[in-house]
Amino acid sequence: MRRFVIGDIHGCIATLEALLWQQLRIRPEDELYFLGDYIDRGPESKAVVDLLLTLQQQGYHVTCLRGNHEQLLLDAYASEDALLLWLLNGAATTLRSFRIRHPRELPEHYRAFFAALPYFVVLEEFVLVHAGLNFRLPDPFADRHAMLWDRSEDADPARLGGRRLIVGHTPLPLPALRRTLTRNKIFLDGGCVYGRASGLGYLCALELKSFELFVQPNVEREHRPWHSFGSS
Repeated sequence: MRRFVIGDIHGCIATLEALLWQQLRIRPEDELYFLGDYIDRGPESKAVVDLLLTLQQQGYHVTCLRGNHEQLLLDAYASEDALLLWLLNGAATTLRSFRIRHPRELPEHYRAFFAALPYFVVLEEFVLVHAGLNFRLPDPFADRHAMLWDRSEDADPARLGGRRLIVGHTPLPLPALRRTLTRNKIFLDGGCVYGRASGLGYLCALELKSFELFVQPNVEREHRPWHSFGSS
């Protein structure tokens, strides 16, 4: 049984499929942990979510965490005031992929999927979360905003029972991303949805037992840097 942790996908379905089937060659007994940001910016958000749901239905051990973009969608669903912020962060491609004009038109089973996403997972040696934890608080797990938006570069394993932290959210060029593998806070967002001219454009997966990093270049047919990556 292998354990894979997979970084931000952002609607890049062809790249995700290439990673899962060609590189990882996943098997039903494997455990797959996705770090959030399945939607926005890239061309096929709906197809990405459909694949994750299908894998779960087929008996794969799939755990999907909540990313800031899933939270932006949920906030926009609940409040018109939050809709503009989501639209400024890549929502147009998500709405287009679902063939809707407003998040409240989203079919209920998709809304329920997003609403049920956990913020973090604690494993034997690692804590997985989309962005990070707030180690300034007595309880680092008390700050859900930090779990989705944190940009800090380090973590405190002593506050996590000796565990290291694995996150996505902050896109890094591959050399910088690889350097984090020896640190207390490991980053796995290779900026899949962005152009490789920026040093990004990779979907990354880390196998936790062998600690092997798998890197899949973006293979979307309409690959282009959809937006700047201010919120990631």
